[in-house]
Amino acid sequence: MKSLFSILVFLTLLAPGINAQGDSSFSRIRTLNESLQDIAVDNLDNLYLLRASGQLKKVSPQGDSLAVFNDVRRYGPVTQIDVSNPLRVLLYYQNFSTVLILDRFLNVRSTLDLRRSNILQVRAICLAYDNNIWLYDEIENKLKKVDENGNVLMETPDFRLLFGEAPVPESITEQDQLVYLYDKKLGIYVFDYYGALKNKILIQGWDNLRVAGNSIWGT
Repeated sequence: MKSLFSILVFLTLLAPGINAQGDSSFSRIRTLNESLQDIAVDNLDNLYLLRASGQLKKVSPQGDSLAVFNDVRRYGPVTQIDVSNPLRVLLYYQNFSTVLILDRFLNVRSTLDLRRSNILQVRAICLAYDNNIWLYDEIENKLKKVDENGNVLMETPDFRLLFGEAPVPESITEQDQLVYLYDKKLGIYVFDYYGALKNKILIQGWDNLRVAGNSIWGT
């Protein structure tokens, strides 16, 4: 559960005008007096509040309620949310290997059961700029891109062959057509849009990793 303090810190890091890790011009945006499992902000500054019950609420920058997703019992706890495209919000349920794609009103557009594509163990996903989905298949140890029907569009070779070990990713993020796969112990693997390794950044032990432009944020 996220404390009120951590929510304030997270919102502060996302404040407008902050463009570098060394910028100290942090300011409080809003205080949320409730307990939440997760929070996210889209590129329109809408706030998404995920309660422990699984309810997802979308709130405008002015604090008005815009939409609520209430189908909370079907797939168990939400593992991850991705609001990088406010027209295609992703909810990932690791226990059921299921991805829900929601519209801007938080209605279900489509449901993807990864097990039907023989992708059985996934810890982290993210939305690609072309509206497909990046994920890391932990059984095959490959970064894959799939469409919303589960068809594999591309995949890397086995990471154990590439790097001698397989990461356990905390998160996957796409930014400016680069894909950032983060493992707390091994660091950040940066891939281009075709799955070729571009860089490895030795940032380790961070939580709540975020990438914005050329900056990387975490706690």
